[in-house]
Amino acid sequence: MLFLVKKLLLGFVLLFLLPLAAHALWTWHRGWAGDWRAADWSSTGTLPPATADAPAAVRIFAARTGRWRGIFAVHTWIVLKDAGGRWERYDKVGWGTPIRRNGYAPDGRWFGHDPEVVFAADGAGAEALIPRMRAAVAAYEYGKAGDYRVWPGPNSNTFVASVMAAVPEIRTALPPTAIGKDFPHDGRWIGPSPSNTGLRLTLAGYLGLTVGWVEGLELNVLGAVAGLDVRRPAIKLPGFGRVGM
Repeated sequence: MLFLVKKLLLGFVLLFLLPLAAHALWTWHRGWAGDWRAADWSSTGTLPPATADAPAAVRIFAARTGRWRGIFAVHTWIVLKDAGGRWERYDKVGWGTPIRRNGYAPDGRWFGHDPEVVFAADGAGAEALIPRMRAAVAAYEYGKAGDYRVWPGPNSNTFVASVMAAVPEIRTALPPTAIGKDFPHDGRWIGPSPSNTGLRLTLAGYLGLTVGWVEGLELNVLGAVAGLDVRRPAIKLPGFGRVGM
């Protein structure tokens, strides 16, 4: 029994504590934005102009959070655009009205960090997704004031994960650094993975295991995720996120 405990502790140190410590040092060396007033929230110009002849589009973005929280986590949000329409951005935040529509530039920086595209669809593919994604946004259970909890959720990443789970055709996994994505927003501690290509077990977001073709293998310990991606070969490390192809 003692041998097993030692092995588990060693695995925890190697898979979770060391990567987090290394990423903390790297983040500290680079420096981070001060308070939110001093941070850059401007558009990165990633998205094209929303013109009258532009096709429908869907984007899911992720960017590092502010200050020390950036060691561990990213913030994710959803951007939608009907054919010929304007860009619409949806975030969940921890102040005021939790679900924000167009509270920031659709491709804006988050605490000065440039966003990365997690998912993209255009044209007919986007048109098929948009109504269902809007319905999932409207039906989100934790959308009222006071419903936000930084850790282990429900937070901004729980919100985006719930929309993706409602539209499994998105067939994309959020970054392993999207702390809160494994919070059981539907109340189920065991069920299909968000992509509907595997299985997820979660203990209120504090501990969990996800196995799926899209998600790969993910072990969640206190919100931090370590794992493997077989479909697109990579390893997943706490703090660093997905490292690979």
